[in-house]
Amino acid sequence: MSVMAMKRLNLCAMNRDRDAIVETLQAYQVLELDETFFESEELESYATNDVKIAKDRKANEIENALEAINMYAPEQKGMFAALEGKKKISKEKIRQIIANEAEVEAYAKQAINGMKQIIENRVEIDRNKVSIQSLEPWLDLDIPMEFTHTKRTAFIIGTITPVENVEDIYHAIGEHMIDLSDVEISLVHTDKYQTCVVATCLKEYEDAVENGLHTLGFARISHAFEGVPKEEKEKLEKENERLANEIEEITNSFKDLAEKREELQILSDYHRMESAKAEGLSKINKSKSTFFISGFAPAKAIDGLAKKLDEEFVLHYEIVDIKEDEEAPVLLKNSSMGASVEGVVESYGLPQKREIDPSGIMSWFYVFLFGLMLSDAAYGFIMFVSCLLLLGKYKDMEPSMKKSVKLFMYCGISTLVWGILFGGYFGDAVDIVSKTFFGTQVTIKPLWFAPLNDPMKLLMFCMLFGMIHLFTGLALKGYICIRDKRYMDFFCDVILWFAMLIGLVLMLLQSELFYSLSQIKFEFGPMMTVVSKWLAIGGALGIVLMSGRSSKNVGLRLALGAYDLYNLTGWLSDLLSYSRLLALGLATGVIASVINQIGSMGGNSIFGIVLFVVVFIFGHIFNMAINLLGAYVHTNRLQYVEFFSKFYEGGGKAFNPFNRNTKYIEVGEEK
Repeated sequence: MSVMAMKRLNLCAMNRDRDAIVETLQAYQVLELDETFFESEELESYATNDVKIAKDRKANEIENALEAINMYAPEQKGMFAALEGKKKISKEKIRQIIANEAEVEAYAKQAINGMKQIIENRVEIDRNKVSIQSLEPWLDLDIPMEFTHTKRTAFIIGTITPVENVEDIYHAIGEHMIDLSDVEISLVHTDKYQTCVVATCLKEYEDAVENGLHTLGFARISHAFEGVPKEEKEKLEKENERLANEIEEITNSFKDLAEKREELQILSDYHRMESAKAEGLSKINKSKSTFFISGFAPAKAIDGLAKKLDEEFVLHYEIVDIKEDEEAPVLLKNSSMGASVEGVVESYGLPQKREIDPSGIMSWFYVFLFGLMLSDAAYGFIMFVSCLLLLGKYKDMEPSMKKSVKLFMYCGISTLVWGILFGGYFGDAVDIVSKTFFGTQVTIKPLWFAPLNDPMKLLMFCMLFGMIHLFTGLALKGYICIRDKRYMDFFCDVILWFAMLIGLVLMLLQSELFYSLSQIKFEFGPMMTVVSKWLAIGGALGIVLMSGRSSKNVGLRLALGAYDLYNLTGWLSDLLSYSRLLALGLATGVIASVINQIGSMGGNSIFGIVLFVVVFIFGHIFNMAINLLGAYVHTNRLQYVEFFSKFYEGGGKAFNPFNRNTKYIEVGEEK
């Protein structure tokens, strides 16, 4: 349970060794660069922004190509592929890819161009389909759609509002000309939305005919189409067929490109490494012939790094302690169990300077409370074995993922223990199976008690566990005060609160209210009764008088003290939050029992056995998943809101060492 000690490494070397030294630092991944340390008017930084932008652009282009390949030729991965970690690639392999960079980039361009062509073809196919749909009403038209006139005759082609017969159209035109013998109307198509018409007349009557059609909502046909509609439709359908075949050919070509996936991944990560290198160079200050590097590194690793550099290069270095006014980056150091909850701590916030790392102590409470919420031995056993197998099979998984899997493995052990204590094995599956299918009920008795039969007893213990959890948080605050020699803060902010809270708890244990809830009678005797009252009163008075001790104004001091005393309601609220341990623990057992009851409704028959197996499998998978999620969320909440609020603030800066920043590969060092 500690924050790893940090030291500062300062070094000066010749510019000729710059790239080699930077690559060594990048490979070791233990130094966080600090560009501010050597800032001065005499020194300048390396201008590497253009290089970084160029490398990022190349990496992004190859990444786009990989996305295209994965879209049209997906990589066959197992269910747990995400646990495999990065591929280990030798430096020699990377050098080979770099030597063939132009060829690999050509594969990337082919993939990107292929994806663009597929997208363009699909857009064109959709556009053609819309055109074909627009042509459907005009398929009976046997003249080109752009045809408008002959030497003496006008052809008016367009749509009007739906009409029942051609006489309605003649009647509308008759309102604008007397002799209709020189006008011929043809109905091409009619539906509930429109009527497609062709009006033929002498040129001198064109305006009159069109005016008459306008009274029926006439609109000339769009000149987007040319030719006879039926021929146009056939042409568009052939074009779509050609485009579809082209899409299929390009898609098939992605299968060949898929064989180049690893090469593309390596080249993409190479550009990422070069981009990270350029970013690191921008944090280095230089003179005419030398350059200067400063950064933070873990104390246990800094000597080895400095020795390595000193052996291989001509340079001068110094290792110095972090100054009091400096805020060093934070790197946590814990045992296996403590390390498993580091991700939970980081989600809340890393410890600031002078704060302790809560991971070690929190891990025991986390695992304890998680198991209590899930509390089914079978579920716990499945969790434990599954996580253990994953850890054994995927040894190269990412560190953060490994921590999470370990956390659930420990939680599985806790769940198994609590399940045995409470007698939960897939709920009451043993009772149901033995009674339904074997005619004799067999019950595995709980090692402690069954929560469903005695929920109030479990509630009392949940409150007890909650009080221990909260008191531990307050005790950690006291430890920090003593460590920092803030003895007055220790007395006023810790001892007084402990006195008041312990006094109130002792008074509560002797009350009729507690007896009515728990059916447990506590009698401490007259002396303990007096002691508990004076502890509560003395603690409360001390808090009122001392919480505002920083103020010299008596009235303000008392007001601040009274306000701090009001925080007692917060303690009560925090304590009641632990009732969720009861709620989730009971929910797991109740839902499991309901699933077993539903599964047994088919009785002792072939159908009943099949029904039970199906309901049992899917029901318990659902119950385990939903209660795993609930236990995870609420255990986190109990740490963040109830436990951390007593002693922990967070907000520290995470240690971010200069590294290769790869996505797909891990560079193997040469022997």
